[in-house]
Parts: sequence; C-alpha cells; structure tokens
Amino acid sequence: MKRRFAVLVALVVACAGAELVVGRGMSPGVAWDVLGGGGDATERHILFRLRVPRMLVTLCAGACLAVAGLVLQSALRNPLAGPEVTGVTPGAVLGAVTATALGLAGWESPLAVVLAACAGGFVGAGLLWLLAGRGGGDPARTAVHGVLVSAVLGGFTAMVLLVEPGELGSVVQWLVGTTEGRVWEHWHLLWPWALLWVAVAWSMAGPLTLLRCGDDIALAAGLSVHRARSLALLCAVALTAGAVAAVGALGFVGLLVPHLAVAVFGADLRASLPGAALVGAVVVGVADVAAQSSARLVAWLLDAERLTVPVGALTACLGAASLLVVVRRTPSRSF
Repeated sequence: MKRRFAVLVALVVACAGAELVVGRGMSPGVAWDVLGGGGDATERHILFRLRVPRMLVTLCAGACLAVAGLVLQSALRNPLAGPEVTGVTPGAVLGAVTATALGLAGWESPLAVVLAACAGGFVGAGLLWLLAGRGGGDPARTAVHGVLVSAVLGGFTAMVLLVEPGELGSVVQWLVGTTEGRVWEHWHLLWPWALLWVAVAWSMAGPLTLLRCGDDIALAAGLSVHRARSLALLCAVALTAGAVAAVGALGFVGLLVPHLAVAVFGADLRASLPGAALVGAVVVGVADVAAQSSARLVAWLLDAERLTVPVGALTACLGAASLLVVVRRTPSRSF
C-alpha cells in the first residue's frame, strides 16, 4: 500500500514538473534555466507568476473533483454517480455563469464566484434529493433523476447566456473547463477551501465505508444514515463548487477517477480517499500537459496562432470512452 502511494506521489511530482516546462512563451530549456536561478525578468514572470499557480490550481482541482466523486458514489451507493451527472457540477456552473452575467466575477475577488458556484451546486443536489430521496437509495432511480436534474440546470445556463450573450467569452471556462489564466489569486482562494473539505471527507471515511455496504448494515453498526449522507453530500458539493469556480466543469473526472482509486486501494475509504486525491491530481495534470503540448500542433493545423486546447475537452473525450467501459462492467445491482 505504501509503495502505491509512493508511486502516485512521484507521478504528481512528475506532472508538476511537466506543467512548468510546457506551454507557450518559453521553451523547456529556458524554463529549466529559470528554475535553476537564471532567466530574465519576463521569463521569471512567466514561470513564477503564470505557470506555477496554474500547476497548483490544476492539481488541486483534480484532487477536489476526485474526492467529491468518491464521496458521492459512496454516499449514494451508485457507481455511476458523480458531480457531473448528479446535478452538482451543472448547478455549480449555473451559479458561476449567473455571477459572471450579473457582474459579480470582478467584485473584490473570485470569492463571489465560489459562493455563487456553491449555491448552484446546492440547488442541484437539493433537486436530486427531492426527486430521488424517497427512492430508498435505489442507484438506478438516483442516476435517472441525476441526469434529469443536470439537463434542467444546463437549460437554465443556456437561458442565462441568451439573456447576456456578451458574457459568452468569459464563461466558456466554466462551460468547458480550462486552466488558462489561473494566477495566484485563484490558488490562494482554492487551497484553504480544498483543505477544509478534504479534511471533512477524510473524517467521514469510516461512515462512508459503512454507507457503501448498505443502509441496513450501517444502521446495524449504529450509524445515523440520514445525517452521514447529508454531511457527505454537503462535502461533495463544496469540493465540486470550489473546483468549478477555479477551473470550470472538467468532465468525467469526478465520475471515473474514484473507480481507479478503489481498484488500486480497495473499498476502505481511509486509503482510497487520499488515493483518489492523488489519482485525480495526476489525471488532470496529465490532461493539462497534453492540452498544452497539443495546442501548437492544433494551431498549426488550423492556422490559428493563439488557439488553445481546453483541458476540459480532453477529460470529456477520454472520460466518455472510459464511461462506456465502466457501464459495461457495472452489474445492474448496486455495488
């Protein structure tokens, strides 16, 4: 087990290093020279003011989404549950888009967007709770209602964009998911929020493991199922909202990374929760490196010098293909 954690930590460090040396504006050789103390003022600005905060935000957002997904799947006992298909991510996107349309995104700090994303995420989770809460925790019913809630919230987001079409360019980051333009302000806002709610998730590792076994077993063990599930949903919404407010809707990260974490570390969440955080950071970090590396090729093919490839587009494409595998291997009963 320790060896697996060591390998993942090494992969996170490798992703962090790759994030610092890829991208526009500076070649990898120059980036290494700046890391060694060389370079001029412009090169140091690119590395320490742009690339370092982008790297930190990318890894932290991936960890948040992965932990949120594992918490949701455990609390709802549904292997196909995730922030993207339970109304949490669409609600957070709706909140962030609405805040931008109302002009709150530039109000003192990005805190207004985080709070708006949280409110939207709670709306999505609340709608799902109202629709599927009486279904006795049935995974199939929860999944169906989650898709419906996500579709409705996506429709409201489209309505906001129709009312304020001039805001389309500024909200693409939340609709698709991108790490472009992440600076120290985003990091200083994200890491305390992430640390708080990851700690809450870690403190719930025991109750969440019981919830994965079923409500009857959890009740027999003396767990207050309703209270534990409510706190778990609160934690998942908060983690998702923080990540969405920072980098937008990175598709399928919260849905698929938990399966990888459980496959590697087992169903005991005392190990799989920190494992999910590391796997999520690696997955999003690798996707961001791939997006930056492929941007030059795509720009050359399309003759668009400043074209960027959003990391959310890569996670969505890869996640959709992986989801087909998960669905085919998931039995009809709950896990």
